[in-house]
Amino acid sequence: MKRRHLLQLGLGAALPPQLWAASSDAPRLLVVFLRGAYDAANLLVPTASSFYYEARPNIAIAKTAALPLDTNWGLAPALADTIHPLWLKNQAAFVPFAGTNDVSRSHFETQDHIELGQPDEGARDFRSGFMNRLAGVLGAGGVTSSRLEAMAFTDQVPLILRGDLPVANQALRDLGKPAISAAQAQVIADMYAHTRLAGVVRGGFEVRDEVSREMAGEMEAASRGAIAAKGFALEARRVARLMRERVMLGFIDVGGWDTHVGQGGATGQLANRLGELGKGLALFADEMGPQWNNTVVVVVSEFGRTFRENGNRGTDHGHGSAYWVLGGGVKGGRIAGEQVEVKAATMFQNRDYPVLNEYRAVFGGLMRRMYGLNDAQLATVFPGASARDLGLA
Repeated sequence: MKRRHLLQLGLGAALPPQLWAASSDAPRLLVVFLRGAYDAANLLVPTASSFYYEARPNIAIAKTAALPLDTNWGLAPALADTIHPLWLKNQAAFVPFAGTNDVSRSHFETQDHIELGQPDEGARDFRSGFMNRLAGVLGAGGVTSSRLEAMAFTDQVPLILRGDLPVANQALRDLGKPAISAAQAQVIADMYAHTRLAGVVRGGFEVRDEVSREMAGEMEAASRGAIAAKGFALEARRVARLMRERVMLGFIDVGGWDTHVGQGGATGQLANRLGELGKGLALFADEMGPQWNNTVVVVVSEFGRTFRENGNRGTDHGHGSAYWVLGGGVKGGRIAGEQVEVKAATMFQNRDYPVLNEYRAVFGGLMRRMYGLNDAQLATVFPGASARDLGLA
């Protein structure tokens, strides 16, 4: 009975010893998952590759339109006013040829693979996501000094944060009737009043109520045309305030990246979505204030897309992608990780970017730098993987 109620709240079943105390300058990590597999080649544009322009006669971004990053790469012009300024301040880096070894090209299969962070071979434990295991290693996951240390900004707790530790979730876009009424919330809180989970349950409901009140006010403003209440930008400011004040580990997902038809190039469907995402991330950075220097944002997607455009001027399910790493303390202004010349001969299965920078290795190297984790701790977060230090933080 207790377990069922905790799952509705997005809370786990056990609270570990506190290994690191939440403090105002503690590192913050936000993982942004682009569900639907965004087209990395029209975000991080391989401007030095003639093959790119041959393979995409209708949707390639012209070299003159791309924002130059180095001699081989450019950035989508839709991010000119948002992410590119972070790049110029060395607060943004990109890791091309990144992803998982999963070759199913199934959205659900690969999303699960990444969120769980478990070995490629063998049975999977769907009760254990890698961010929950990270919270366990760090001793996070509860409420201490009014600080909720791990949270999913989603309508349900995603796989990445499921596990033994209590984790709250809040659907930032859901202003309808809550799944749990105030009376039900009080009953559940009373159930745990004198247990070690009392603070977790109470804190989860407090954050839910706080967010709902604030969002209701902004929705009223939106009726007057307030742009701050639209799209990802609204969510990003809300997430930033919670992470600045209460949350150490955060997760949010953004959908709508499955561009099989009419993808566009420098302008169009994908460019519009990248523009919205970039605006949200820039607003997040601004809203974090001085805490931006202690924050790392990693943007990932389940896989990339086919390098060649299809007959509908879109792209299909691919393999390798490109990750974004943003933050005030990030060693940015560079393209990181193992790379290969972009040409027909280097395509994976003659169709996709290869994966040269395996996601667990990339995250592991980043976590070692952020938190000083040792090999045993990293093995708990990513069993069977070897961390690869790309010098990102």
